Amino acid sequence: MTDVNSNKVSSGESSKKSFELARKELRSIVTRIEGFGLADRSTKLFRARCMLRPGGSKLRKRHLWILLILAWILGQFLWNYWNSVRYGKCLAEVPSFTQKIFRPAEDCSMCRNVQQVDRISSVDPAAFEERYAYSGRPVVITDATINWTATKVFSFSFFKSLYDGEDANCQFFPYKTEFKSLQDVFDMNADRSSLEKGTKPWYVGWSNCDEKIGNVLRQHYRRPYFLPLTAESEKTDWIFMGSHGYGAPMHVDDVERPSWQAQIKGEKLWILEPPRECHYSCNRLEVVVYPGEIIVLDTNRWYHQTKIVSDDMSITIGAEYD
Repeated sequence: MTDVNSNKVSSGESSKKSFELARKELRSIVTRIEGFGLADRSTKLFRARCMLRPGGSKLRKRHLWILLILAWILGQFLWNYWNSVRYGKCLAEVPSFTQKIFRPAEDCSMCRNVQQVDRISSVDPAAFEERYAYSGRPVVITDATINWTATKVFSFSFFKSLYDGEDANCQFFPYKTEFKSLQDVFDMNADRSSLEKGTKPWYVGWSNCDEKIGNVLRQHYRRPYFLPLTAESEKTDWIFMGSHGYGAPMHVDDVERPSWQAQIKGEKLWILEPPRECHYSCNRLEVVVYPGEIIVLDTNRWYHQTKIVSDDMSITIGAEYD
């Protein structure tokens, strides 16, 4: 009996410590929100009733943990939003796992009976619109960049000179690198930037919000010829660049429209997974996109992962279309 009672006391003390740690963490988050002047009346009322008064909270531990998670999500969103305002960014990024939690269910007709990613050329815009443009079905157009000068002009040094002294990226994705900003990328030493043997590999992505830089970029690429005549390509350019073996992990984007991505240099493997609700009715797909080809994909519906499979540097540019 003594051992049982001791175990109960020990268990109770452990639970109490966990409860107190959770409450302290939640209090820290609320304090952080209030510090930026973003707290509302309900936030302060919650602090007064449930956190600061000893013994004042009657919430069960599971409810407290739910509130802790929700408060963390809110804190991250507000923190990113505040930074987007402070630094003039285009978008405020929400934690990626929340996208998966709150995504609406997809219509699996987008991927049902799709056995492979089609590779086509000499595409009529009307036929493209009917079969691919808005259906969610991925496709690679193999003659998409004919007469583009981007395949000859785009390089690490080209982008470095274009962004010299500029902070013209809306969003920056360092992936598994140590870079904190686009400027950090262009400050790397020459050997690493030219992918010399023995140097550390890297892969980054960013979006361009500077109109002047956008105009320079569009001197070297055109609106993809196969897009529907009524479709408009978004003015925000997305650029991805890096070395062999690196790429983006499996994810789904939080965007409104399908997009095209042109492989300017290097070769990139795309791995596509259907939405979770379509797991048993759709297939996993893989396709390698070669220089001069464009992949069209609804990245908001397909989970996708990329990996550079060429020894040469990979450079990709793309945009959404409506």
